[in-house]
Amino acid sequence: MKTGKRSPILAVLALFLAATLGGCYMPIRFDSEIEIHRTGHYDFKFDGYLAKVELYKDLKERKIDVAEEKKQIEQIKTDFARDPAVKEFKYLKMGHFKVNWHNKGDLIQAKTVSFFNRSSEYMLGLSYNSETRRIAMAGKSLGKDIKEQLDKAGLGSTGKIRVITDAKVISHNATSVRDNKQKGGRYKTYTWDIPNIFAPTPSLVIQIL
Repeated sequence: MKTGKRSPILAVLALFLAATLGGCYMPIRFDSEIEIHRTGHYDFKFDGYLAKVELYKDLKERKIDVAEEKKQIEQIKTDFARDPAVKEFKYLKMGHFKVNWHNKGDLIQAKTVSFFNRSSEYMLGLSYNSETRRIAMAGKSLGKDIKEQLDKAGLGSTGKIRVITDAKVISHNATSVRDNKQKGGRYKTYTWDIPNIFAPTPSLVIQIL
C-alpha cells in the first residue's frame, strides 16, 4: 500500500545530490595538455568553459535577479583570482565562463597539483607518491546518479586531455596512444577524447626515475 511518504533513503540521496551539484564548478567544453618528464617536472595547461552549477540552475529556474547574478559573478571571479595559475577569466552568461589556466614546476617537490587549485573544486590533477616514485593523473570521479542529475539539468561535458611523457607508463585508460614525433625519443602522447559526461574518468600512472 502506498502511503505517499518519501523513502528516508531517497530523501537523503536527494539532499546529497543537491549539495554535490550546488557547490561545484563543472567543465563544459575544454582542452587540457599535461607534459610530464621522467624527472618529475610538469607543464599543465587547461583552457575551456566552465559552469557554476548552482548559479546556472538558479538562473535557469529564474530564482535570482540580475543584481544577484552580478554579485555571484564577482564572487566567482575573486575565487579564481586567488589562483596565480589562472591567466584568463571571462564571464559569458547563464553561469558559464571561460578560463585559461597554466601551471608548471617540480611535482616531486609540490607532491600534488590540480585544476582548479582548491581541493573542494578538483577537476583534473596530478599527484606524486614518494614511496613508489609514481605519478598519477586523474580526473574528478562522479557517480552515475550525479552524472544523470547534471545531464538532466542541461550540463554536459566534452573535451580532450593529452598527456605527453617520456616516462614508463604503468597503467592508463586513454582512448589513443601515439609516438610524439615532434619531441622525439621516448616521448608518447596519451589522448582522452571525452564525448560526454558519461565517459570513463581519465586516469594514468607513470613511473619516474
